[in-house]
Amino acid sequence: MNFKKIYIGKMIKEKVIENEIDISRICNFFKFSVGEIEKMYEAQSLDCEILLKWSKLLEYDFFRIYSQHLILYSPSSKGKVKTLTTKSSLPKFRKNIYTKEIIDFIIEQIEAGEITRNHVIERYRIPKTTLFKWINKYKSSNEK
Repeated sequence: MNFKKIYIGKMIKEKVIENEIDISRICNFFKFSVGEIEKMYEAQSLDCEILLKWSKLLEYDFFRIYSQHLILYSPSSKGKVKTLTTKSSLPKFRKNIYTKEIIDFIIEQIEAGEITRNHVIERYRIPKTTLFKWINKYKSSNEK
């Protein structure tokens, strides 16, 4: 899966086909015409409320795809000074969510020599101990 270029409409269509959901059910759920649903399948991005409805209908968290993009491609926070006393009304998430796909992606890059361990630690802000645990755990399971 390519997390750099996200074409959410295409992913939704694949999930609809995978789940074998009838187009009439989708149209009733959204209260849209078949043409409007087809336009969504071709869209690179969708409104958050629409994406939330798709996530509910297909029982799949499409927002997680964007979270993975942020984990992999957001700029590092080096040089940005933030005070510890700054409070926000928004929720603060304690940990990044690393899925098996992300872990596999990183390990494949290391094994292929495309990226070094130190570069992974710096670029993706993954703690050194976490990266080495992943390598030990998943490298041994991939070789079996």
